[in-house]
Amino acid sequence: MAVEELQSIIKRCQILEEQNFKEEDFGLFQLAGQRCIDEGHIDQLLEVIQNEKNKVIIKNKGWNFVGPVVCLLWNNKEDDKRKYFLLLDLLVKLCNPKELLLGLLELIEEPSGKQISQIILLLLQPLQTVIQKLHSNKSYSVGLALSTIWSQLSLLPVPYSKEQIQADDYGLCQCCKALIEFTKPFVKEVTNDKENSLGNQRLKDELLKFCFKSLKCPLLTAQFLEQSEEAENDLLRSFASEIIGFLSAIGYPFPKMIFNHGKKKRTWDYLEFEEEEDKQFADSLASLAYLVFVQGISIDQLPMVLSPSYLLQFNMGHIEVFLQRTESVFSKGLDLLENSLLRMEDNSLLHQYLEIKSFLTVPQGLVKVMTLCPDETLRKKGLAMLQLYINKLDSQGKYTLFRCLLNTSNHSGVGFQNIKNQIDISLKITHNNKWFTGPQLISLLDLVLFLPEGAETDLLQNSDRIMASLNLLRYLVIKDNESDNQTGLWTELGKIENNFLKPLHTGLNMSKAHYEAEMKNSQENSQEVQRSKDFCSVTVGGEEMPNMPPEMQLKVLHSALFTFDLIESVLARVEELIEIKTKSTSEENTGIK
Repeated sequence: MAVEELQSIIKRCQILEEQNFKEEDFGLFQLAGQRCIDEGHIDQLLEVIQNEKNKVIIKNKGWNFVGPVVCLLWNNKEDDKRKYFLLLDLLVKLCNPKELLLGLLELIEEPSGKQISQIILLLLQPLQTVIQKLHSNKSYSVGLALSTIWSQLSLLPVPYSKEQIQADDYGLCQCCKALIEFTKPFVKEVTNDKENSLGNQRLKDELLKFCFKSLKCPLLTAQFLEQSEEAENDLLRSFASEIIGFLSAIGYPFPKMIFNHGKKKRTWDYLEFEEEEDKQFADSLASLAYLVFVQGISIDQLPMVLSPSYLLQFNMGHIEVFLQRTESVFSKGLDLLENSLLRMEDNSLLHQYLEIKSFLTVPQGLVKVMTLCPDETLRKKGLAMLQLYINKLDSQGKYTLFRCLLNTSNHSGVGFQNIKNQIDISLKITHNNKWFTGPQLISLLDLVLFLPEGAETDLLQNSDRIMASLNLLRYLVIKDNESDNQTGLWTELGKIENNFLKPLHTGLNMSKAHYEAEMKNSQENSQEVQRSKDFCSVTVGGEEMPNMPPEMQLKVLHSALFTFDLIESVLARVEELIEIKTKSTSEENTGIK
């Protein structure tokens, strides 16, 4: 019945001119064609579409059949798809390209989950054919298509592990590969236009935006297989390489892109990035820097005359971007920093570089990674990179960085041990480093040997830093005699005692008394709580600890008291050494032996 209806409508339309078609004719044709598809009369519909006499109505309304045909391609077995592909190809060839473009993009926008990659892989080739038929305002069509496809791809999870990359369950890797083939003709069109017309420039702009977006997603968070034989099968690495190649082809080689980061005036400001797009732009450039310097993609394009410090300067902004993002990209920032620092000799990074904001914010970011990141591997890598960074700085740079970290972080980290190492080097006669002796060192010690809130400081929370401070003070007392006073410690001893040692004594007495009282209360209430709910609560430092069994509460309190005893023992040893040293000097001055 559907076939007869379609033939009847076709016969009537064949004798009409295009201007004489009524909307009713189009509606009936669409309805009859839809029924033919639903009832499986594909051969008859193919005959109608292939008939030269029907080209007018097919051109204007045939695009409506694309959606149903695509559904059939999804839902039928492989053996049945040949006719549907032929039908789709004919519609793409004969129908109005403007209508087809919008229809295809609507189909791409509809799916979710794993169906996203399926529809994109199915429609990329027809979409490319349609756009190439649009000679006017092609740049808009290319931009609209790439933006729509990218928006859908950005919804897919990026494979993280080697197994996920190889399995490619959501088809993201396959889509990236197909997207490169989709884009190549338009890149070629840009590069072949020597006149650089306005339309060509607009198309170049759309391709540039697409490359930026691809560097942000999926390449910013994508993990890559190791650079070995397996890497040849890494579709995401191949995608990254092609994107970088596109940038060069359209006139934006990566050295120009990376080294322009951070400048107030960018050479591509005509793209008019909004605030959110500008953030994406920074992400994209950071991703590009990682791909080039760490993954080695197109690294041969880099001028060999660039100094290691120059490369580090430009990469620090990109490293900062990685460290300010989520845990999933911390490792890329750490790898990029390592790659940049290993190019440099120890003590060769001039202190003037610390006047650049990122040279201070990056080490602060490293401290956050090594103290707050839940991933132990990343914490250890963050610690190693901070140490490597310190090693590369000259003496004044080390001093400046230590002051910055002491002012912005309560974590002792590698700072205290590094201060000790620098003092040790400076006390050697051959070195004579003014930054870690005398007045400069005392200024630094003011930030080390103090309690943030005096005797009221939470000693348990600050125990690591307090122990590190005491150990550094003990080292200074042992290493520097009062008669020599190379460090300036003995001149400032009275201030150190008043600002650090005496408040620490008072704080220890208060803290131990409080915890001992809580332990006594916990022990007294233990039996009664055991008979009821088997849980009790204890207040420490004005805050109630979480409910837990009495035995565990006692263990926590015992641990706190042990920490206080440890601090007290080191404090006592420091004071003993001070007394021994001052007594010895006094005896020397009075001639007593």
